[in-house]
Amino acid sequence: MRNILFAIFIVFCSVLSSYAAEVTVAAASDLSFAMKDFVADFEKTTGNEVRLSLGSSGTFATQISNGAPFDVFLSADIGYPQDLEKKGFAEPNTTFIYAVGRIVVWVPNNSPIDVEKLGINALMQPSIRKIAIANPEHAPYGRAAVSAMEHLGVYESIKNKFVLGENISQTAQFVQSGAAEIGIIALSIALSDPMRASGKYWQIPFDAYPRMDQAGVILKHARTTGNLDAARAFINALRSPSGRTILERYGFFLPTPVR
Repeated sequence: MRNILFAIFIVFCSVLSSYAAEVTVAAASDLSFAMKDFVADFEKTTGNEVRLSLGSSGTFATQISNGAPFDVFLSADIGYPQDLEKKGFAEPNTTFIYAVGRIVVWVPNNSPIDVEKLGINALMQPSIRKIAIANPEHAPYGRAAVSAMEHLGVYESIKNKFVLGENISQTAQFVQSGAAEIGIIALSIALSDPMRASGKYWQIPFDAYPRMDQAGVILKHARTTGNLDAARAFINALRSPSGRTILERYGFFLPTPVR
C-alpha cells in the first residue's frame, strides 16, 4: 500500500511540474526593486519560475536582436519594444505600456546641498565635481535626464561633469557610494528602502522631459521554447491590480487604462 501511495505521489508531482514553466525576463534596471516584489508574488501565485535579468534597455534590445534567449522584455521606453516587434523579434501586437517613469535629483544624506530647496540648481553648486546620469546613448533614463537639464537651462554649464552609468542602477550606485556628489536617477530607485534610508531627492517636474512611457513585449523566443502561455501569464499579472499596486509603490505613474 505504501509503495502504491508513493507511486501516486510521484505521478502527482510530475503532473504539477509539467504545468510549471520558467519565464526568462529582461527588465530595465529602474524596475530592480519593484520586480523583486512582483516576481516573488508571481511565482507564489502561479507556480512558474522567473529568471530575471536587469540592465540597460538599449543593451537588451541589441542582445535580443542578436538572439538572446528572453521570453519577455520590459523596457524603460516604448521605442525599443516597438522596434523589436516591427523587426519580427516579438509576438505581433503584444507591445503594451505598463507604467510611466519619473526622474529625480538625488544626494546622500551627508551632502551639504539642500536638494529639496534648490531643485535643479543643486546641480549647479560650485562644490559639485561629478554628476551621475545614465548613459543617454542606450539608457532612456539618461536621455530623460539630458532633456530635463536642457529644458531647465542647466545642461551646458554642467555637461563636462557627467559620470555615465551603464544603466540607472549603476548611476544610483555612483552617487550613493560617493563616486559622484549628486545624480539624476529613477524615482522608483529613490523610493527603494536602501536609497530612501541613505539620501534625499527633488522630483524633476513631469513636463521638463518627454513622457517616459515604459513598455513591455512578449518575444518570439517564448513561442519557440513553449513558454508562450507562461509569458502571457507574466504580462497579465503585471497588468493586474496586484501588479499595478506594486508599481505604484515604487512611484510609477500608471496610465488608465494600461495599454
